[in-house]
Amino acid sequence: MSENKIGILGAGSWATALVKILSNNAPHLNWWTRKQETIDHIKKYRHNPNYLSDIDLPIEKITLYANLKEIIAQSDVLLIAVPSAFMSETFKGLTKDDFKGKMIFSLIKGTLPDKKLMVSQYFNSHFGVDLNSFGMIAGPCHAEEVALEKLSYLTVACSNQTEAEKMAKLLNCRYIKACTSPDMQGIEYTAALKNIYAVASGICHGLGGYGDNFQAVLVANAIQEIKRFIDVAYPTHRDTNLSAYLGDLLVTAYSPFSRNRMLGSLIGKGYSVMYAQGEMNMIAEGYYAVKTIYSLNQDYKVDMPICDAVYRILYEKISPSVEIRLLAERLA
Repeated sequence: MSENKIGILGAGSWATALVKILSNNAPHLNWWTRKQETIDHIKKYRHNPNYLSDIDLPIEKITLYANLKEIIAQSDVLLIAVPSAFMSETFKGLTKDDFKGKMIFSLIKGTLPDKKLMVSQYFNSHFGVDLNSFGMIAGPCHAEEVALEKLSYLTVACSNQTEAEKMAKLLNCRYIKACTSPDMQGIEYTAALKNIYAVASGICHGLGGYGDNFQAVLVANAIQEIKRFIDVAYPTHRDTNLSAYLGDLLVTAYSPFSRNRMLGSLIGKGYSVMYAQGEMNMIAEGYYAVKTIYSLNQDYKVDMPICDAVYRILYEKISPSVEIRLLAERLA
C-alpha cells in the first residue's frame, strides 16, 4: 500500500489528524476539502483554519483537491472522514465506476440517518463496493490528542487481512499504535453505538444529580448493550473488552473532548436539542445514530434500555430527569 496513492476525504478534525499521522510514513497524500478558500489557506499558512489549527501541515507532501470526483480518480485508497449526516449529499452524482477498484477505509463513527444504513452498507448498496474492499478505522483516539502527539491506539478492521495490515503499518508511528481485526461490521456498529452512550453519560452529568458511581454503572451496562446488539446484528466470536469496543466507549463517555458527551451535557442542563447542536458548532454523531439504531432494533428486539432512553429524550422530547430516573431503576 505504501506505493498506492492515498486520498483523504474531509477537512474536519479527524481528517486533519489523519494527514498528520499518515505523513509520517506515506510519501505523498491527496486531500479533499469542499471549500477552495480552505485549500488556499492551507497552502499559504500550512494549517487548517477551522480544525486543529495548531498542527503544522507538511504541504510539500500534500496535493489538495476541491473536486471530489478528481481526487477519487487520482487515489487508490480512500480514507473517508466526512460527517455521516452529510454523506448522501457529499457523494451525490458519483457512480459505481468512480469507486471501481478502490480500497475504502471509513473513519465515520455514525450512521446515514436518511437511509438508516451503516457507511459500509451505503457504499455496498449504492456503489457496489465489495465488503472485502471496505474497512473501518476506529478506537479510543480523539483527534485533539493526536494533535498533541499523545500516545493513542487505533484498530484497522477489515475482512481483507492483507489490506488491514498494510494500513496499520502506515498508521503506526511514535504516537500511534495500530492493530488489526477481522470484525469490521462489529466495530463499525460499536463506533456508532458508543456515541449514543456518550450522549447518555453527558445527560447524566448535565442533570447534576448523578456522580461517578452512577456513571460507572451506566458505562458497565452500556458495553453489555453494545455486545447484545452487535452479537445479534453480526454474530461472530469477538471480545468486546478490547480497545476498539470498550476503550472507545470509555473515552467517548468520559473525555472532555467528546462532542457527544458535550451534547448530552447541554441537554441535561435544560437546553433544547436544536440549541445544543447550534452551540457546539460540531456534529455529534450520537444524535443521528440513536435514530438509526432504535429503528433497526424494532426488528432485532435487543434489550437496550439506555439507547431507548436517549432516543426518547432526543426525539420524543421526554424530560431528561424523568427518563434517567426511570432508567436508573433498570440498571444493575
